[in-house]
Amino acid sequence: MLHWIQYIRGYVTVRVWGYSTERLLNLCGNHDILVWDIVRCGDEATMNVSVKGFFALKPLLRKTGTKAAVLNRYGLPFFMSKMRRRKIFVAGFLGCMLFWILMSGFIWNIRIEGSYTLTEDVLLDFLEGQGVRVPVRKSSLQLEELEKALRENYDVITWTSVQLKGTTLLVCIKENEMPDYEGAGLQTETAGTDLTAARAGTVSYMITRSGVPQVFPGDEVEAGDILVSGAVPVYNEDATVRRYQYVDADADIRLRYTESFCVKRDILYEEKRYSGRQKKMLTVGVGDREWNLKWGKIPYEACDISGEKRQVRLLDRLYLPLYYGTKTVREYETVRQRHTADEMSDLMQEEWHKIISTLEEKGVQITEKNVTIKKNETNWVLNARMQLEESAVLTVPTVTKPAADGADTGSSEGESAAQQREP
Repeated sequence: MLHWIQYIRGYVTVRVWGYSTERLLNLCGNHDILVWDIVRCGDEATMNVSVKGFFALKPLLRKTGTKAAVLNRYGLPFFMSKMRRRKIFVAGFLGCMLFWILMSGFIWNIRIEGSYTLTEDVLLDFLEGQGVRVPVRKSSLQLEELEKALRENYDVITWTSVQLKGTTLLVCIKENEMPDYEGAGLQTETAGTDLTAARAGTVSYMITRSGVPQVFPGDEVEAGDILVSGAVPVYNEDATVRRYQYVDADADIRLRYTESFCVKRDILYEEKRYSGRQKKMLTVGVGDREWNLKWGKIPYEACDISGEKRQVRLLDRLYLPLYYGTKTVREYETVRQRHTADEMSDLMQEEWHKIISTLEEKGVQITEKNVTIKKNETNWVLNARMQLEESAVLTVPTVTKPAADGADTGSSEGESAAQQREP
């Protein structure tokens, strides 16, 4: 603490010599002139003394017949005196400090930790929907409300913590690692659901567990047709429909349909050949803007540009909206090449495997297939006609009663009403 006080007030290192340096030091103590770090060397001595104390030494030097010379100057007064001659430096320093203070009031980086089931892109989109994006003022953030919104919108999140670390918004979450076995077995009261066809086809397999089947194996259906109704009729003793009990339709249904695929690949293709000539350039950016620092024009007609940039960071988590990096420009020329027969065969096999993999990922089974490849001088064409099976059903709310039962119900209700009107 004493050192900082001495620095603010300023002090000098002086060398004293002459008839009686010891008497001079004694007089400094009698006149309350603070001196420190005294080093004796024969008849000479060096010491530190404050600026105010140095001017108070003059009468004591004349009285003792000694002389003094200033060796070094330290402290804020001398520093400010030098800065008066460096106005541009002072203005730049003050501008830099002002820029730092202003930029530290914004968030320039969002970091998410602890997400495994939820991807970082999903959480960033959610935060953007809440008005949290880069940049955003720290004063506009409601951290508690943001934590509550994360827990309410995602059931998998059991704990959240949103903190400010410098100019970084740190979002820490903890996901539920145990499945909800209790809630999985509960069934809430609903108005019932139907199973409808997601596409046109023929019903090839059907086992109904709940609901009323409206079609049977071998029937042709169109997209949107009801396969299993969630409206289960409750009959009277005379076999008339008394009412409907709505349930969630559940069944294993597979539809068979035919689909054609066509893939065309050209024999001629364009290939990039790099000449080995390249040029590097620096890039700087502020926010969304970016500038390339290049010397002269790029002398390449065709080129690829690749590179990386980094965000300026001070200390650990104090990010600034400044970016820097390098880019590499590589020259190439486009050359037309021709695939060989073996290469074309491999390419068509690759396309065929892509089709098979896509169908398998969707749970589609191939029951029959007919694949042909047509070759000519310019391209190869793969034509595939396949018979497929899949569980192409959709669950929709039950909004109408089954057509057949509805007709019976209407006639039964009409007959009952007529009987009531008879005397």
